[in-house]
Amino acid sequence: MVAERNAEQTRERILNATFDLMYRNGFQGMRVDQILSSTGLAKGALYHHFSNKQSLGYAVVDELLLGQIEQQWVAPLSECDDPINTIIAILHEHVTHLKHKPELMALGCPLNNVSQEMAGLDEGFKERLEKIYDAWTDAIAAALTRGQAKAQVRQDIEPHIIAIFIVSSLQGIIGAAKCMQDIDLFSKLTEALCDYVRGLKTV
Repeated sequence: MVAERNAEQTRERILNATFDLMYRNGFQGMRVDQILSSTGLAKGALYHHFSNKQSLGYAVVDELLLGQIEQQWVAPLSECDDPINTIIAILHEHVTHLKHKPELMALGCPLNNVSQEMAGLDEGFKERLEKIYDAWTDAIAAALTRGQAKAQVRQDIEPHIIAIFIVSSLQGIIGAAKCMQDIDLFSKLTEALCDYVRGLKTV
C-alpha cells in the first residue's frame, strides 16, 4: 500500500509540474528535462508513469484541465436550485480569483491556451479538449433546461446555444484581458456577461 501511495504521489508531482510548465511555456515550449529538474526525479521514474511527452500532455488535459472545469462549473451547476444565480456566482468567482492572483492575468486561461496551441495540430489533443468543452457546455445547458422546467429561465431560449455562447464569451473576455493585461477590463466585461445571463431569467 505504501508503494502504491508513493507511486501515485510521484505521478501527481509529475502531472502538476507538467501543468505548470505547459501553462507558462506552452506544450511545445515545455521540455522533459524541465520536468525532471522541477520534480527532482530521474528520467526512469518519469517514464515509468508516462511513455513520452505527448502522453504527459494528454494526461494534463484529461485529468487536470477537465478536473478544473468539473470543480468550477459542472459540480456547482449539477447541484444548483437556481441556474442563473449559480452561473453569475461562478463568473464572479473568476473575477475574485484573478484579483487575488493578478500574476495569472499574464498567463490567461490554461484550457484556452492549450486549445489555441494544440487543437489544430494534434488530433489527440483536439478530441480531449472537445470532451472538456462538451462537459462544460452540457452542464450549463442542463442547468438552464432544469430552470426552464421550473419557470426560472425564459422558454424562448435554446439552452445548448446559450451555453456555448456563455463559454465562448468568457474565453474571449479572458483572452482580451490577457492581451491588455487589465484586471479592471476583465471585471467590467465579466459583469457585462453577468448582465446578459440575468436577462435569461423569466420576467
